[in-house]
Amino acid sequence: MGYLDWEVLDGVDAAAFRTARPYPWVNPAHALTDEGRKALRSELPATELFRATFGMERAYGQRPHDRYELRYDSSLTLPKPWKDFIAELSGARYRRFVESFFGRSDIVLRFEWLFAGRGCSVSPHCDGLRKVGAQIFYLDDPEEWDRAWGGATLVLDDYGKMDYRSAPDFDDFRQEYAVESVGNRSLIFARGDHSWHAVRPLACPEGRMRRLFTVVVERKMPLRTRIRERLMRFFVRAS
Repeated sequence: MGYLDWEVLDGVDAAAFRTARPYPWVNPAHALTDEGRKALRSELPATELFRATFGMERAYGQRPHDRYELRYDSSLTLPKPWKDFIAELSGARYRRFVESFFGRSDIVLRFEWLFAGRGCSVSPHCDGLRKVGAQIFYLDDPEEWDRAWGGATLVLDDYGKMDYRSAPDFDDFRQEYAVESVGNRSLIFARGDHSWHAVRPLACPEGRMRRLFTVVVERKMPLRTRIRERLMRFFVRAS
């Protein structure tokens, strides 16, 4: 069974993506096959594997990103659909797709699940300098997630005026675009010094979770730097 719908992905216009306003982004429908997405949704990773990141300090005085995070590594015990999906994402065809979109080959891919409940939010930010971009796969369907609860990723337009090393509020932006994030939708975006994005506080009932899976595209770093970062993540997870 395949998970990525290549007819859809091959049909996404990379040139239009690169010239989108206010920075490169596209929100395709049905990037996953219906059968593959159903399998992934039916066997999500165990919640006890996730790490809570509530109240954690962020750079430049930005407000915390309150949520539950799970970063993939090969030691994780995952349901078979997710193992197979990550194998597909790690394959040559998807890598060629990502390289063509972001126009570079010196990249590494990492994977993470992000879940968030009532009151959680993502403050406006531009991501770290190492990041090239990302593809987000949204995992909630209309039958279980009411759009009135929020949860849409917001693409924010600062008209090129703000320093990414700052902590603006939602109201500081002149325009915002709400990404469709319910159903079989995906978001691909490129990181830049004005690639502001955010999620307003969720208004879902207690016990409900906004769920997504992200492919993070990063610049390839020297081996010494990669080893240091892996050790730091190990000690954080063990603490």
